[in-house]
Amino acid sequence: MAITLDKAASVNMTLEEFFNYDDGTDALYEFEDGKLLLMTAESEINRRIAMFILVCFVQLGIPAYRLSMKTEIMTTGSRVRVPDLVVFSEELATAMEGAKRSTVMPEMPPPLLVVEGVSPNQSSRDYRYKRSEYAARGIAEYWIVDPIQQRVTVLEWVEGFYEEKVYLGDSALAQLNEVIASLVFADLKLTAVQVLQCH
Repeated sequence: MAITLDKAASVNMTLEEFFNYDDGTDALYEFEDGKLLLMTAESEINRRIAMFILVCFVQLGIPAYRLSMKTEIMTTGSRVRVPDLVVFSEELATAMEGAKRSTVMPEMPPPLLVVEGVSPNQSSRDYRYKRSEYAARGIAEYWIVDPIQQRVTVLEWVEGFYEEKVYLGDSALAQLNEVIASLVFADLKLTAVQVLQCH
């Protein structure tokens, strides 16, 4: 039996129901505490930022099969998140081969890196909830790119928790040339200004 979005929003779903849910559109959903969370259309700046970072990773020599946009990740409990950009390890890329749905399941290795672009009214989800969920999943690096606050927060997984470094994107500030330090991509030469002003 198909569940309409109105009913789905008010009824607790199981994880199996979520994976089988189809509202007849191309809409994307995250799944949290038994509820569907409709992913709103991406802002143009967030789309550009994600594409810019993707191209930078390709230029670093990351093969296309290890880069993905809008791949689902099962995190803690039965939560499912859909980051803007995901970088797979070789092991995860192998585990994803032949998958009918682009979902990183709990038994699979974690991604190396996820990138989330902050949207208006969604900052607590990106800064708080996803931070703890991605850390619990063992994702080595989590970038929060915030065009509203003009900053890039890089979280590196150390002994089960994220250590945070913030890079400011306001070109009037002194540290505008500070290169984003990445444990995953040591050769990266990006600044927050380049990421946030990628147009």
